[in-house]
Amino acid sequence: MPVSIFSAIQKWLPPVTCVLLVALAVGFSGCGGPWRDSYFKKGIGRLTQDDIRERLGPPHTAKTPALGGDSLWTYRFGLSEKDLTPWNSSFVADASNSVTSLMGKGAETAKLTLYCYRYTLTFSEDKILKNWNREECVPGTRETLTVK
Repeated sequence: MPVSIFSAIQKWLPPVTCVLLVALAVGFSGCGGPWRDSYFKKGIGRLTQDDIRERLGPPHTAKTPALGGDSLWTYRFGLSEKDLTPWNSSFVADASNSVTSLMGKGAETAKLTLYCYRYTLTFSEDKILKNWNREECVPGTRETLTVK
């Protein structure tokens, strides 16, 4: 009977260590900034309005010129400090809290501060993503709130 990689690792590592490794892997996977940034960056020149509407829902605002030309969509999303920091060092603490929670010891949960960000998407006349931009809904909010 073939032995799976996971069962082979389980024989060598205590269960708590396995849970910690999984939590760290999950933590590292979320360290690249907001997922929408990479989605739009990779989608320039290939994502259509329909693709984006299917993934994100209808835009909060949509402007399409009556005489043709580029159309402009905007979305607003709440992003936390964790979402905005590319290599957030708190992933170790998050992993530790996840392990503690999984072990049933009830880790404390901190309230997240959400900042409003507006994504502005520009589409060509043939409805293909041409450009995008992310900016604060109210410029300077995050900077003002994070000053200590």
